[in-house]
Amino acid sequence: MDPEILGLLLLVGVAAGWVDAVVGGGGLLLLPALLVAAPTTPLATLLGTNKLGAVFGTTSAAIAYARKVRIDRRVVLPTAALALLGSGLGAAMAAALTADVLKPVIMVVLAGVALMVYFRPAMGAATDPRLRTRNRVLAAVALAGLGVSFYDGLIGPGTGVFLIVAFTAVIGMDFVSASASAKIVNVCTNLGALTVFALGGHVDWLLGLGLAICTIIGAQVGARMALRRGSGFVRTVLLVVVLALLVRMGWDFFA
Repeated sequence: MDPEILGLLLLVGVAAGWVDAVVGGGGLLLLPALLVAAPTTPLATLLGTNKLGAVFGTTSAAIAYARKVRIDRRVVLPTAALALLGSGLGAAMAAALTADVLKPVIMVVLAGVALMVYFRPAMGAATDPRLRTRNRVLAAVALAGLGVSFYDGLIGPGTGVFLIVAFTAVIGMDFVSASASAKIVNVCTNLGALTVFALGGHVDWLLGLGLAICTIIGAQVGARMALRRGSGFVRTVLLVVVLALLVRMGWDFFA
């Protein structure tokens, strides 16, 4: 790979780590960059390499959050356990299914997320204990641990966004707590998918480890900014990332 292109790719890795640490969606930056930097590399290898970099970044962010934010283990641990299974299944099916079939559905969901976050400014601003019923907790665990994690293994970009919305809208977490919880679950989704890609020989280990260093740097900066600036900052970045995902998917679909 040309040194200039490699340098730009590593800078994108830092930016992706920052976005992932705040709300998720770093794949929105890194996957297109990998496609441009290595156009002849098989897609499965690019996905696996992206997962290798991402797992280090999300782990780094999860540790930073866990030091400052109280994590609800009764929600996060079962969700994370299911996430290993869900993302692994998604990665196993990535070669058999076409993402184009799912893109219209995902675009509609993203549009709904954007409208919900914009028109419900109170959502995620503070913890809402009224939503924390047993049935809602089970629904959030199933939705995040299986549904969102399956999507992460199959396609990927925006997983953190969906996890945060599941935790805020379904069980009333505030945005900072939801982002912290999402990071822990996202570590498991990345691990599950990475395991499947690695077993299939679809990982560029040297490039992936270089990206891992960059995503760790970005993740540490992003996590500290989110913790310092609070839920309002996370909500703003969430809206920006959702709109960017919509634009990108819309361009891919209609073009």
